[in-house]
Amino acid sequence: MTHHDNQALLNTLKKNTPETTLPPKFIVVEGPIGVGKSSLAKRLAKSFNCDMVKEKADENPFLEHFYTHTDQSALPVQLHFLTERAKQWNDLSQNDLFSSGVVTDFMLEKDPIFAKLTLTDEEYKLYDQMYRSLCVKRARADLVVYLQAPVEVLLARIKKRGVKHEKNISGEYLQKLSNAYTEFFHHYDTSPLLIVNASDINPIDNDADYEQLLKHICSTRSGRHFLNPLPIL
Repeated sequence: MTHHDNQALLNTLKKNTPETTLPPKFIVVEGPIGVGKSSLAKRLAKSFNCDMVKEKADENPFLEHFYTHTDQSALPVQLHFLTERAKQWNDLSQNDLFSSGVVTDFMLEKDPIFAKLTLTDEEYKLYDQMYRSLCVKRARADLVVYLQAPVEVLLARIKKRGVKHEKNISGEYLQKLSNAYTEFFHHYDTSPLLIVNASDINPIDNDADYEQLLKHICSTRSGRHFLNPLPIL
């Protein structure tokens, strides 16, 4: 889909849905490892001609060791993520990005999801003290897009993208992570929420799938919504 096609689609959406004349200014795309949140966030930012703030996961120096020696690296990897995510969130809140719009592939509130999975009780107490002590301005998203997919789909996508340190991620860990995400978003009510079954669609490479998702993103302004589409061939 070209830039011209993106703009034509947005113009059509504006014309047909006057109550949502503009896409959400601040969109968060979330979901477990391998579900495709970064790729979707990148495409949305391009469609809306706005900034993208990408989580700096690859810059965590403890991450590769974590996937092979979880017990040894869980605390440092999590504290590094926490401080970096908090810094990015603070920068996001303080900069004038919202005037033109912004899409992110992470939210700070998801950080404890990972910490609870991997840290011991004593380590989590230390982590929680740090988490609560951080002075972070909580920017409220206009829309959170939560992508879901079964573990076998996540494993296949992780294998396909071929990131070296991800090759040791187990299906058991992904299942626990997916369950934790489901529990988190079951109670989430801070921002409008669009829950997407991303197992059988490909909004990254399939323009029809993407257009279907884009229409829902542009029309969701409140509450909790579900998108469980059939793939468009």
